Amino acid sequence: MLADQNAFLEDLTAEEYDLLAVLFESVSVSASTVFFRQGDPAAHLYLILDGTAAVRYKPDDGPQITLTHLHAGDIFGWSSVVGNDTYTADVISETPVEAYRLRGRALRTLIRSHPTDGACILEKLAKAVSPRWTDARLQIHSIIQSEQSVRG
Repeated sequence: MLADQNAFLEDLTAEEYDLLAVLFESVSVSASTVFFRQGDPAAHLYLILDGTAAVRYKPDDGPQITLTHLHAGDIFGWSSVVGNDTYTADVISETPVEAYRLRGRALRTLIRSHPTDGACILEKLAKAVSPRWTDARLQIHSIIQSEQSVRG
């Protein structure tokens, strides 16, 4: 059962779970595999079952930074769900990774077809993704401080 392998899925109602389960496909990659690059077409949402990956971002005016490290239970590829044309960061496996993925377009269709369950699913996805922004702010703050030290 999918829910036994991911905390996000455990929180779904039986109906939400049944709606999502048919959309998932298994993905297995080795270490150092690029899931996608910043600017690639945003197609899939991923749920990590096992392994670790890094989310990296390259601002136009600075060096690439690691926003966060993802582990079992984490979700990435949110751009595909919100309808962005492209991903906003790179995601690269740090170890072998076992994951489920689904097409963002398929999830958006499900949400339109089942608005009540879809709203609950989106809320749970947003909650699962939101803690990462704290890590990103801390790392950006650290970079700014180190640049100020060099200039100061």
